[in-house]
Amino acid sequence: MRNAVIVSTARTPIGKAYRGAFNATTPQALAAHAIEHAVARSGVDPNEISDCIMGAALQQGQQGTNVARQAALRAGLPVSVAGMSLDRQCASGMMAIATAAKQVILDGMDVVVGGGVESISMVQTPELRGGRDPWLVAQKPEIYMSMLETAETVAERYSVSRKVQDDYALQSQQRTHAAQEAGRFDDEIVPMSTIMKFQDKETGAISEHEVTLSKDEGNRPSTTIEGLNGLAPVFKDGIHIKEGGYITAGNASQLSDGASASVVMEEKIAEKRGLEPLGRYMGVMATGCEPDEMGIGPVFAVPKLLEAHGLKVEDIDLWELNEAFAVQVLYCRDRLGIPNERLNVNGGAISVGHP
Repeated sequence: MRNAVIVSTARTPIGKAYRGAFNATTPQALAAHAIEHAVARSGVDPNEISDCIMGAALQQGQQGTNVARQAALRAGLPVSVAGMSLDRQCASGMMAIATAAKQVILDGMDVVVGGGVESISMVQTPELRGGRDPWLVAQKPEIYMSMLETAETVAERYSVSRKVQDDYALQSQQRTHAAQEAGRFDDEIVPMSTIMKFQDKETGAISEHEVTLSKDEGNRPSTTIEGLNGLAPVFKDGIHIKEGGYITAGNASQLSDGASASVVMEEKIAEKRGLEPLGRYMGVMATGCEPDEMGIGPVFAVPKLLEAHGLKVEDIDLWELNEAFAVQVLYCRDRLGIPNERLNVNGGAISVGHP
């Protein structure tokens, strides 16, 4: 039986979209930075790598045409290393690593790179194109519902109060601040130098400056509960909800730029090389739910995954759940019975960045 283990990982710091250090850095450059350093840390000969799989949620424009293959080439991997880009929205990077592991276990590949990249700054622009299928518009319009409206729907449908959402958002900021102060992210981050665009507030003139980012930009350690409570809901004019009452800029995730990559290897090969695995792939589960409450997928997927491995919630020491909105992680936490002290212990998308 073949097993897949992660033997190295590397990521860029996470930059604020549009206003941050990576606002003029291509996704190819971001991903290549992570891939290059993950491979170097593993000690693997690049010629041993069979495939490079990267997740990306917005695969068009600068991030289109198989960004994984482009990034692999930019990272200096040989042309013999193939590339594949995956889209499962917020879980794209996770699915890329899961797919890399499956290729090791089932397809006989010994070394595969898996990870994720997103450049909101360069892709989610006025030029972003979108289309809608007429049948879906008529029969299932919620498939085109904005994530903000789905979050409002979850809050209303399952009675998740604004208060607990703001309380959770504050906790996220505090946990990330503590993690940064303690240096818990330092080993995984590889600082990156790049060109950042600055716009003069008075004249509108744009200038370029070289910058180096060495830690995530998104944390706001000065956040207070009073400040969060004072923010106005941001959503309006949706498919079903015309005026939101829960989701604010404080209890929702940030938009960000960044990339991460991991080297996945067959376990026995890693043992022979004296490599200590960072983790072993056990499995993944995907389960759908109604499009208008898309954020609660873990409520259905997690029990199936645990059952497949004969585990219970209490058997897992650390949990990470998508933190695109406080409401979704709160509902999932409480439905699944995950102890708060084991969940997103270093913060999440609210305080670090997303996707």
